[in-house]
Amino acid sequence: MSWELQAGVLADLGASGSEVAELLAYGENTFDLRALATVRELPLPDEPFIEFWAPRVAEARERGAAAVLREHLPQLHFPIRSGMSANADYLAATRRGVPPDILPEATGLDLPHRERIGLELHLSPAGHLPVIVVRGREEFVALVQALSARNEPRPVAAAQGALAVSGYVNWSRIRARREAWQRAGRSARETATWEEEMARLKARPESYQDRFVLLSDGPYSAVPAAEMGLGEEEWRALSLAIRRDHECAHYFTRRLLGSMRNRLLDELIADYAGIAAAAGRFRADWLRRFLGLEDFPRLRTGGRLEVYRGEPPLSDGAFRVLAAVAHAAAASLERFDQAELGEGPRTVVEQALAIATIASHRAEDLAAPDGAAALGSTYRELVRRFDAGGGA
Repeated sequence: MSWELQAGVLADLGASGSEVAELLAYGENTFDLRALATVRELPLPDEPFIEFWAPRVAEARERGAAAVLREHLPQLHFPIRSGMSANADYLAATRRGVPPDILPEATGLDLPHRERIGLELHLSPAGHLPVIVVRGREEFVALVQALSARNEPRPVAAAQGALAVSGYVNWSRIRARREAWQRAGRSARETATWEEEMARLKARPESYQDRFVLLSDGPYSAVPAAEMGLGEEEWRALSLAIRRDHECAHYFTRRLLGSMRNRLLDELIADYAGIAAAAGRFRADWLRRFLGLEDFPRLRTGGRLEVYRGEPPLSDGAFRVLAAVAHAAAASLERFDQAELGEGPRTVVEQALAIATIASHRAEDLAAPDGAAALGSTYRELVRRFDAGGGA
């Protein structure tokens, strides 16, 4: 859809001239859609870190996930405490790979119920992804602080139920690399010293950096089970599934399309994927409730849509129109989903092509009266291209 048509959609939803310009700039699609033509298989091939994590998942079944994770995530050896990020022992373990077991300050992360922690590999459209599942709020908060706040007692919002970790320096992989280098002997080595080998290693971050996701089974978007008309246990299970596939959708757009932002389009994509995976179909009413639009045009204070207001934030008027865009887009996504994918479990290929379909548009396109038809046309074209062997 052209900018003129997109501007028309925004104007029809109540945007003034200045608000139209504001929203068009906010909603720029930053996905590299040219990458879709390079895909030759779905799901995407696993990234190198999976070779390390697959055995860890098997070990976790035998010895417990908490024990296995502690062996390979040095942050789990240190308590949550103000100033810990600058502690000499902490820096030695996390930045230089010194084994925490020999460091006096490595007294351990307080995890009262370690049995609540699990580890699994989930097959996503972007390949397998390690998932740490935490079924206790206290344990989840501690792990978030350890893995994203360098063991500082930074507050964790009650609504936060997931943490995506990328670029994680895996010292276990580096140590294994050093052991292999030492075993090779001088004549077989490509470098004379380990320092030279480390320099080579740093040039290939995929050889020592990992990506994984930490998930809680708390109520998704902090919406209580009663508001969903569901029992507590059922809603916890569904919340976990929504979060998992939500984060996997972000993984797909970031890995293949080169972008992941706190913008409405990204969240429409991710919540579409999460809801469809958990419920077996996309539900517009669920998305609207998660965003705080269940009583639209009234916006619920504290609804998740507020998180995606942008930086600098949209003006009040433009934000109200953004809410109207999200409300209308939800309806288009539901009609598209019903027409093209129906009800029931989706294959990983269907998930990937649906994500790519939505990413091929702007939020205003989805909010247009013909938004569902435009999505359907794109989806069918991607299916034809992929079935014909020309990539996605």
